[in-house]
Amino acid sequence: MILSIIILCSTVSCSDFLDEVAPSNLSPESFYQIPDHAEAALASVYSDMRFMGNGAGIFSSNWQLLEALTGTSTTETAQNSDLNNLYGLVHDGNTAHVVNYWNGLYKVIAQANQVLAKVPDITPMDAAQKTRILGEASFLRATAYFTAVRLWGDIPLVTDPQTAASEDFLPSRTPQEEIYSLIESDLKTAEAAGLPWMDATGRVSLAAVKAQLARVYLTMAGYPLQKGASHYQLAATKAKEVIDYANSNPASIGLFSTYEEVHQENLKNTVEHLFMLQYNNVVASNPMGNMYPNFKPVTYNGPSGTGSTVPTSAFYNSYEDGDLRAKNQEGYFYSTYYTNGSGEEFDLGASYIFKHFNRAANGTKDTPGSRNNNLNVPQIRYAEVLLLFAEAQNELGGPTQEAYDAFKKIRDRATLSTPSMGEFNQSSFREAVWKERWHELCYEQITWFDMVRLRKAYNENSNSFDDFVGHVNLSSNQALQEKHLLLPLGKQEMLNNPNLTPQNPGYPQ
Repeated sequence: MILSIIILCSTVSCSDFLDEVAPSNLSPESFYQIPDHAEAALASVYSDMRFMGNGAGIFSSNWQLLEALTGTSTTETAQNSDLNNLYGLVHDGNTAHVVNYWNGLYKVIAQANQVLAKVPDITPMDAAQKTRILGEASFLRATAYFTAVRLWGDIPLVTDPQTAASEDFLPSRTPQEEIYSLIESDLKTAEAAGLPWMDATGRVSLAAVKAQLARVYLTMAGYPLQKGASHYQLAATKAKEVIDYANSNPASIGLFSTYEEVHQENLKNTVEHLFMLQYNNVVASNPMGNMYPNFKPVTYNGPSGTGSTVPTSAFYNSYEDGDLRAKNQEGYFYSTYYTNGSGEEFDLGASYIFKHFNRAANGTKDTPGSRNNNLNVPQIRYAEVLLLFAEAQNELGGPTQEAYDAFKKIRDRATLSTPSMGEFNQSSFREAVWKERWHELCYEQITWFDMVRLRKAYNENSNSFDDFVGHVNLSSNQALQEKHLLLPLGKQEMLNNPNLTPQNPGYPQ
């Protein structure tokens, strides 16, 4: 044996064996060699988008950050102090949801940066495939930055892959205007990437890109950038492009005829759902179970819900009389269900959020559930595009027939009568559209961003809008303050990177 080792080392240095790199030990340098690597890397970016459904301590998920702050929901459990701090508007840089959102968004950005930097050099690779992958990665990076800039204001702008040796490894914060420039540029790259108008597999579609651009322009038109008319026009134009396509292709894009279809598992990624976070029980189950009533047997699991996010009675009661969206089990709420999902009907004692309830998984009358909650989480719906267009177009000089028609489609589905167009002026139509946004898009992580860009909050008791600062959230009877327009930066993140200082105004340094 000793002789064999001596002979072997005499022909090939022993150090060669010690220096061998296992083929499975991949790095950014050894990866990105073939088109399949590009597809796999892009899949990891999509996967990381699901951070919002990850846990944030007992009985809570990250997504609740953007609901608890709005005042339209409350909680039936007191088990999670971080969640209670969000409801009470006393969150700070240690609040788990705040920290997790920052980490989750910047992980998406980091993964997308790798794709955008490495995929262009892969050869040979079909040009159309490469362009599509780069377009999708650009959309996902833009989406992460769009969320981050609205939550924290000036944030680090990182567009290249980073290592500990990178010159800008501890970046300082970049003015919001520059962040929005990158977002717009990325979305235009995605828009030109040859994507299909819709994609039933859940990948980014052209409709999603144009809708996201419209969202970005509408936000830029309002606070804090206040770009005004030029960007209301851009928002209206992009939203109209989606609407025009939908009018010409109603089987491809449009409103579902019923609210049941909005949360019907076999219709995900189709028609009204322009972009969704993808969930499959084999990989990750739908994370919206915090909306189940607190220990009431509405699913096959029996009395197992946490009731961590439930509608306030004030918000539920603010729906107009006859609004189908507020009708038990037909709209976005339910006040009765079936024991263990499929047994005898029982009264829940209050109205709960039905918008994300999966009948196929949990069961319905006399039909046991599959127990596999494969329902996706909506991110962009066509309903929002209609309201977005109506709002932006109105800001350009008052309601037009096209803006009115888009607004009316939302109310028609809700079986509500709508005053004639002549009964609206610019101000009354503006508030009418805002009300529809609150009641149509609630519990989809949208309302908080509306409050910030408008500097307004819906007052359920007066059925009108208050200024953001001073508005009292009825979920906690706490008033919104100027500081709440931005989240605090995470304490640990600021310790790790001193270049992030100063902390956002109003929060402890």
